Amino acid sequence: MSEQKESSVLFSLKELMNLEEDRIKQEEDEQKRRAESEVQAKLDAERRAREEEEQRLQAEENKRRGEAQRAREEAARLEAIRLAELEKARLDAENAARAEAMRQQQDHERKIAALNQDKHKKRLTIIAGSAGLFLVVALVGGGLIIKHQQDEQAAAKAAADQQAAAAQAQLDKLMAQLTAQNDAVNALQNAVQNAKDDAARAAAQAQLDEAKRQQDATKARVNNARSGAGTGGGPKPANRPACNCTPGDPLCSCIP
Repeated sequence: MSEQKESSVLFSLKELMNLEEDRIKQEEDEQKRRAESEVQAKLDAERRAREEEEQRLQAEENKRRGEAQRAREEAARLEAIRLAELEKARLDAENAARAEAMRQQQDHERKIAALNQDKHKKRLTIIAGSAGLFLVVALVGGGLIIKHQQDEQAAAKAAADQQAAAAQAQLDKLMAQLTAQNDAVNALQNAVQNAKDDAARAAAQAQLDEAKRQQDATKARVNNARSGAGTGGGPKPANRPACNCTPGDPLCSCIP
C-alpha cells in the first residue's frame, strides 16, 4: 500500500515537473516570439523610414528639375520675345526709310514736272512774242536773245539746284537708315553676348551677320552719295556770240 502511495506521489511530482517544464517552454517561446516580433517591427519601421526618405528626396529632385525646366523655358520665351522686338524694330526702321525715300522721290518727280512745264510755257511765250514782234525785230531782237539766254541759264540753274537737293535728300535718307542699322547691330551684339544657350546665340549671330552686311552696303551707298554730291557743280555760263555791231549803235544787242 505504501509503495502504491509512493508511486502515486512520484507520478504527481513528475506531472507537476512536466507541467512546469511546459510552462517554462511556453514562456520562453512567447518571449522569443515577442523578441522576433519586436525585431521585425523595428526592421519594418526602418524600411518604411528609408522608403519615405527616398520618396521625399525623389520628390524634391523632381521639384528641382521641374523648376529648372520651367526657368529654362521662361528664359527661352523671353529671349524669343526680345529677338522678335529687335527684328520688328529693324523692319520698322527699314519701312520708314523706304517710305521716306518714296516720298522724296515723289516730291522730286513733281518738282521736275513743274520745272519742265515752266520751261515749256516760257518757250511758248518766247515763240509767240517773236512771231508778234517779227516786224520790229530790229529794235527788240537783241532783247529777245538776251531774255532767251537768261531763261535758259535760270532753267539750267534750277535743274542743277533741284538735282543737288535730290542728292542731299538721298544722302539724308541713307544716313537715317545707317543710324537705324547701327542701333540694330549694337542690339544684336548685346544679344549674342547675353544669349542663354547655343541656339539663341547662333540665331542672334546670324541676324548680326545679316545686319552687318546691310550696314556695310549702306555705308558704301553713303560714300557713293557723298562722292556724287562733292563732284556736282553749277551750270556753266553759255558762250557769248561775237559782237558785230557798229560802235555806238543804240540797237546793238551785244552784252557788254
